[in-house]
Amino acid sequence: MPNTPVRPRVDSFFHADTNTFTYVVSEADGGAAVVIDPVLDYDTASARTSTTSADAVLTHVRQRGLRIEWILETHAHADHLSAGGYLREVLRAPLAIGEGIVQVQARFKALFGLGDDFVADGHQFDRLLRDGDRLAVGGLEVRVIATPGHTDDSLSYVIGDAAFIGDTMFAPETGTARVDFPGGSARKLYASIQTLLELPAETRVFLCHDYPAGREPRAESSVAAQRDGNIHVGHQRGEEEFVALREARDATLAVPRLILPALQVNIRGGRLPDADANGIAYLRLPLNQLGRAS
Repeated sequence: MPNTPVRPRVDSFFHADTNTFTYVVSEADGGAAVVIDPVLDYDTASARTSTTSADAVLTHVRQRGLRIEWILETHAHADHLSAGGYLREVLRAPLAIGEGIVQVQARFKALFGLGDDFVADGHQFDRLLRDGDRLAVGGLEVRVIATPGHTDDSLSYVIGDAAFIGDTMFAPETGTARVDFPGGSARKLYASIQTLLELPAETRVFLCHDYPAGREPRAESSVAAQRDGNIHVGHQRGEEEFVALREARDATLAVPRLILPALQVNIRGGRLPDADANGIAYLRLPLNQLGRAS
């Protein structure tokens, strides 16, 4: 008789401004835990950051007496700023991301015209994870699955009966993530999704985003629900059909609202750029580089 997978406790925190879920995953009775995809609040009009959302996660961690062993990013997000750097400093926990971040950093270092002081080698993170890596978190184990396609550095994390799938699939009625960023590939995403759909049917699937229409946001799906109902890849949709569908859909999508501030912060491990001599930190805006000319 096969062993029953461990069922970790999963607490979700929804960031309504960016439709992003942050997760605290812990042993059922407390103790060791990880934080996945924390969000730094950012107001576009004022270019002001705040840690309100991340502090809610910290309050939860402290109230439960959790020991955070890792802060895990599923990828360098283009739709929200990461609070990974902030939580790393407060919790003294290591920050990890996929090894493909090096390629992401190189691409966006060039786009943003970053100087020699920004080195695109991943050292801004404490560990660069590879497919098949495993992390011990108390009595839990985090299994790393490389799931590129949306980005080069995309990872999914399997912890017991729970999979945290980043920007690969969304809720079944929403489909899958876009692949039109530099380094994106519909074929790679299709292959990554097939790997996830091979997990046991009862595996709990935790989404990085939800875009609800007429319902409350839902953090959780399942492998079975994705196999049967995902509008882009469910019902054993073939690769060629998926690639055509995904690329056609991406051609209609607007550039993410926060892509320029988000990537400048997220390739730095969730840290703001160093301040200039006047004590002010600045972001850069490359003109006429993203999106389509009107």
